[in-house]
Amino acid sequence: MTDLRIGNGYDIHALAEGLPLVLGGVKIPHTKGCVAHSDGDVLLHALCDALLGALALGDIGQHFPDTSEAYRGIDSRRLLEQVVAMVHEAGWYVVNADMTLLAQKPKIAPYVVQMRETIAPLLGVGIDCVSVKATTTEKLGPIGREEGISAYAVVLLGR
Repeated sequence: MTDLRIGNGYDIHALAEGLPLVLGGVKIPHTKGCVAHSDGDVLLHALCDALLGALALGDIGQHFPDTSEAYRGIDSRRLLEQVVAMVHEAGWYVVNADMTLLAQKPKIAPYVVQMRETIAPLLGVGIDCVSVKATTTEKLGPIGREEGISAYAVVLLGR
């Protein structure tokens, strides 16, 4: 029988005018972007935390601290590549990933396939093993007021 591990991750960032918005490794046209030390890709950050959590390797902040200049403005796809390398080095592989973005605006649906196509090869899986969904918060809370954006991720690892 194959050993399995499940991990979950969460990330949230404030939004501010004039910053680029990158989600799932895809630049999305919008008037606001994430305030962050890196590129602020909440979807990939949640995914990194899910992968790290599945193997009890801590969290993204421990491995890529926002106090390090080495990670200032970094493309979160590079962070995900490093986390996936840790997964592989530990003898595990990704079975699948399921992610949910919470954003009032912009509409995410037009970018979901591109996000899945971007994330799948980084995880070393087919696009059919990567799910990206989005929802609003019905204008409730900071996400509903367009003050922030957040993401949840769940991964299954096998060995």
